[in-house]
Amino acid sequence: MELAVTVLGRDRTGIIADVAGALAALGANLTDSTMTRLRGHFAMTLICSVEASAAQVEAALAFLAADGQLLVGVREIGADEEAGSGGSPYVLSVHGADRLGIVAALTRVIAQAGGNITDLSTRLSGQLYLLIAELDLPTGKEAELQAELAKTAAELGVEVRLRPAETDVL
Repeated sequence: MELAVTVLGRDRTGIIADVAGALAALGANLTDSTMTRLRGHFAMTLICSVEASAAQVEAALAFLAADGQLLVGVREIGADEEAGSGGSPYVLSVHGADRLGIVAALTRVIAQAGGNITDLSTRLSGQLYLLIAELDLPTGKEAELQAELAKTAAELGVEVRLRPAETDVL
């Protein structure tokens, strides 16, 4: 069975070890994961293959939420629920003065071009805002997306760069 596990809350030392240990004790194989710390808060999503049910995994991870500092969620997913790319991988980088609506506007442009964002990260350092996104773009849409991104970036007052991802690096 494929399960998605999410853990969110105040960061502390050992969260990843606690989650991985509890899942290993159930015989779960971690097949995909992402983890980060955002302003003192921990966020993790992972996919695992396991014979246990979602309820059993949630019960095994309940100790993480016992003090009220973390939220844990577990749900069953289909083995092949991954969205097909149908395109080529690109990397989008954006930087400029922080302002409301940067993520909303640029991700809407990508969606309208048929692009699928597969990873997105943002950081604010003082007044400088940085966005890095990986996306899959349908073949033949790069020029159209470049033009729309440039137009939207000018309206937002930010710099945008779209480039093909280096697929040989893993």
